[in-house]
Amino acid sequence: MTLESKPKLSLVVCTLNEVEAIAALIREVSVALSPLDYELIVVDDGSTDGTAVAVRECSDPRVQLIERQGVRGLASAAVAGWDAARGELLALMDGDGQHDPRLLPELVAALQAESTDIAIGVRDLSADQALSRRRVWLSRAGVRLAGAALGASLTDPLSGYFVMRRAFYQRIQPRLSGVGFKILVDLIASARPRPVIVERTTALRPRLGGKSKLDLRVVADLIALLIEKRLGGWLPARFILFTGVGLSGVVVNVAALILLHSLGGASPAPSILSAIFLAMCWNFWLNNLLTFRDQRLRGGYLIRGFLAFVASCAIGALANFLLAEALRRLGWPLALAGGVGALTAGVFNFWAVRRVTWRIRS
Repeated sequence: MTLESKPKLSLVVCTLNEVEAIAALIREVSVALSPLDYELIVVDDGSTDGTAVAVRECSDPRVQLIERQGVRGLASAAVAGWDAARGELLALMDGDGQHDPRLLPELVAALQAESTDIAIGVRDLSADQALSRRRVWLSRAGVRLAGAALGASLTDPLSGYFVMRRAFYQRIQPRLSGVGFKILVDLIASARPRPVIVERTTALRPRLGGKSKLDLRVVADLIALLIEKRLGGWLPARFILFTGVGLSGVVVNVAALILLHSLGGASPAPSILSAIFLAMCWNFWLNNLLTFRDQRLRGGYLIRGFLAFVASCAIGALANFLLAEALRRLGWPLALAGGVGALTAGVFNFWAVRRVTWRIRS
């Protein structure tokens, strides 16, 4: 294959600090896909261990490197790779060595032999010894949750190892959320009609490098994504996470007020202001950890981001008050006026912090 010709298969591998695995994986892929015209696109999310250097040192002209800075997340990285790909078929696999490249030709053959949109390498969680008990538990819980929400009888909707047709991807790409680490769920839930799928069982191998990205934050991302898709996409997954964090901030606010009151000696105004400040700190910390984890602020950016967050929320609070008061004066019931004001403030806060706070490095 020449660089001018289009390959049959474009394989995207997303990496984050996997220098110990990536070189060996590239060699394995070259052997497994030797009968095919292919390209391998490595999308690296700012690795600090030399992963990108190892890819650049590879002498294979079929290997390309896309380096992203200031943003993380397997789903958005996969989309970035597929958007840059030229192949008739588009594939994804992990960069830590757990996926066996020898399954790729079988997935490609299955996709071409049948009238299917996606060929998935499904994990056998009942027999897989490469996963810890915690990861098996989280994987099984996620599989049940995703399967129930999608209304599809899939063995492993959370798999990160699959091949799909370019035509299928191009049809649904505008509807993808690109949030979190479970892009297959996003692909299936965004498709209308539902894609035709074929599955091939595979066992995960011991990880050669990197760390597992599966944790409770990934599960929260998955839940928000599934809610977005069930609602037809009119509420973005990130807004759902932001709203959940805001509700937890209400709990922190009330708990702080109760605690300050129980300690005694504090007048109402300082107690209320202290509780509000603590809730803002909580909301900023949790949004940075969860809602905007792919754009997480660190170091000096953390302080600047917090100040921008407080300013944005203060403007939202003022808008809440002014709108609610205006509606009340127009004769609206107090509860309804307050609810509309709070909803408007919530939407404004989300828009503001997304555009200002978590773009502070731009």
